[in-house]
Amino acid sequence: MPDAWTGRLIGTMHNKGITYEDLAKELGVSKPYISMILNGRRRPDGIRKRMETAVGDIVRRRERAEAEQGADAGGR
Repeated sequence: MPDAWTGRLIGTMHNKGITYEDLAKELGVSKPYISMILNGRRRPDGIRKRMETAVGDIVRRRERAEAEQGADAGGR
């Protein structure tokens, strides 16, 4: 059975439009491996922190890119 943190992380990913593929790429692992972790079939040491950090990094990068695009559009 998956841990509660995985459900919260999946919810955040859904709300922010982050796919398993995005997370896999960020962590340098395969999409099926991400699925195994989030479904509780794999529990590598330290994975919760690594995954939460990776999702946060993706969100911050996207927000920064959106802000830069907005600033570029506003200056025209």
